Order: sequence, then C-alpha cells, then structure tokens
Amino acid sequence: MAKDAIALLDHLGWRKAHIFGHSMGAMIACKLAALVPDRVLSLALLNVTGGGMECFPKFDRQTLSIAYRFLKAKTPEERADVDLETHYTKEYLEENVGTSKRRTVLFQQYVKGISATGMQSNFGFEGQVYACWTHKITQTEVELIKSAGFPIAVIHGRHDIIAQIYYARRLAERLQPMARMVDLHGAHLVSHERSEEVNQALLDLIEASELKMNPHDWCNLPKKNSWAEKKVLAFKTDIQVGSNVSFISRLPEKLYLCLFYLFDLLVLPIESGRKLLGSLKPVRVRSSPSDVYQ
Repeated sequence: MAKDAIALLDHLGWRKAHIFGHSMGAMIACKLAALVPDRVLSLALLNVTGGGMECFPKFDRQTLSIAYRFLKAKTPEERADVDLETHYTKEYLEENVGTSKRRTVLFQQYVKGISATGMQSNFGFEGQVYACWTHKITQTEVELIKSAGFPIAVIHGRHDIIAQIYYARRLAERLQPMARMVDLHGAHLVSHERSEEVNQALLDLIEASELKMNPHDWCNLPKKNSWAEKKVLAFKTDIQVGSNVSFISRLPEKLYLCLFYLFDLLVLPIESGRKLLGSLKPVRVRSSPSDVYQ
C-alpha cells in the first residue's frame, strides 16, 4: 500500500510531498517515509501505533463490550452504534448540536454512509487486520527516516481505545529528535473532535519543514536516556503500584490479547465454515468401486 502511494506521487509528477496518515493510513505513511525518505517534506502520523501487538485495543470492560457488539453487528444501525463509541469520546457525543445531541446527528450520518457503501466484508476486515498485524518499522527504517531530516508530528487522542497513546508516544520517542508529540483530548477520530488543534499542528509541521527548523527546537520529547538509565527507570516503574507498564499489571492484557487472537484464528473460521456448509446442496454421485479407490 505504501508502494501504491508512491506510484500515485509518480503519476501526479510530485517529486516531494507532505505525507499525512491516520490510523492504518499512518502506518502506511510511515512505511512510505522509510521507502523513499528523500521524497518526504514532512510526516504527520495521526492515531498511529507500531503495528503487531500494539494494534490491540485497550483492555477494559468497555472494549470487551465493543468487541462483542462489533463481531455481532449485522445491520448498518448496529455497526454505527459501535463505531461511534470507538471513534469519539462520550463527552463529544453528548454535546448539543442545535436541538439534538451530537450522537444522534452522527448516528444518522453513519447509518446513511454504511447503507450506501454496504457493510464491510469479512474478507476486507481480515485484510485490514492482517495489514496492521504484520506492520513493523525496523530500527534500520527508523534511522533512514531520521537521517532524511524532515520534521515529524505524532498527533494522538489520549482517550483512543483503538490505538493506545502509549504506543504512539513510544514510536515518537524512537523517531526523536525529528518527532514532536501532540497529545490532545479526543478519541480515535481526534481530527474530528479537535479539528482546529489538529489543523494547527499540521500547519506548524509544514512551517517547520519550510523553515528547516532545527530538530532540537522542533522536538518536545524528553531527551533519550542511556541504556543504564532506562534500566533504572524501568525498575522504578515496575515497582510502582498500579503502573501501566509493569509486567504484573499488564498480564491480564496479555492474556486477553492471546484469547482475542485465538478467537480470531479458531472461532471466526469455524463460524464462516458453518455458514458455507449450510449453503451447500447435497449432490448424489454415481461411481464404480474402482472410482472410489482412485
């Protein structure tokens, strides 16, 4: 998909461009930057993660409920109801828009859009999951991106339950001093919830590119620690009660991810197989004993 985007640049005759991507699109944008860093003027990664295990959503009761309803959704109305909760914060949905709640307005728009395009097929969903699951930016690719010298903005909603901000921040730290972290109040579609702040962050990024701003003036992340300092910090973090990154506190999350992955591998194919077998009609075949042995 990154190569498709590069082919589009070639078709348009654009030697260089500002590359912006959201969610899986941000993964594609990051890969594009690693493939042709000399063609990137700036890179904006909105609600991104590093792929693989980092793609799994936040582990809590709300996410489990959403995951169950997502898998069971069969109508545009059911899918729209789930999408709203994954895309926006509750506060945003409960705001008044004229005489209606924003939730009501968006729900109608989502149902209309899904009805027009049709529900996402299982094949499409599995392809999307596979693309995110296999995505990875190696350290070599990180160094290629950093050495190109263009500024990077990692923009994220701190209440995103699909792409957790912890992983976005970790990616930004890998890309420093070229990266700036923009942490906003919002969910997965933070560009909708906080459009003015996101647009300003993008304008700042483009301006930094045009002015060829010093990376150390652009970057707002803490300076990288040495290997020894990281070990001490990790130890201190692990012994804190309720730490989000300690092994003990993340053990339930790891178990949940394993169960979710096994469910995707085993249960969904079985259900699909049942539906396929149910649609088949029995056919009587006449054969001789020799045909059976063959």
